Amino acid sequence: MEILLIRSFNALFRLINFLLVVRVLLSWVKYNPNSRYIVLLFNLTDPILDPFKNLMRRLNVNFEMIDISPLVAMLAIQYIIQPLVNTLIRLFL
Repeated sequence: MEILLIRSFNALFRLINFLLVVRVLLSWVKYNPNSRYIVLLFNLTDPILDPFKNLMRRLNVNFEMIDISPLVAMLAIQYIIQPLVNTLIRLFL
């Protein structure tokens, strides 16, 4: 059961990272903002990116035209959230 939960959460984190990469790549090209897939992508990634955008704004980290919040979000997921979830699963199961 423990292994299944850890693998499920790890798959979820990989999916989130993939969606964030797709969103970053989309920022470099012209896309149709009314496309249902684009709307879905933004609806799935905005709740993840918004806290990091607010944090960057509060810390007054400004890179002019470059938004580094996706990078910060991916690093936080990889090095803070994912290990924390894995540890909690091992502790309580």
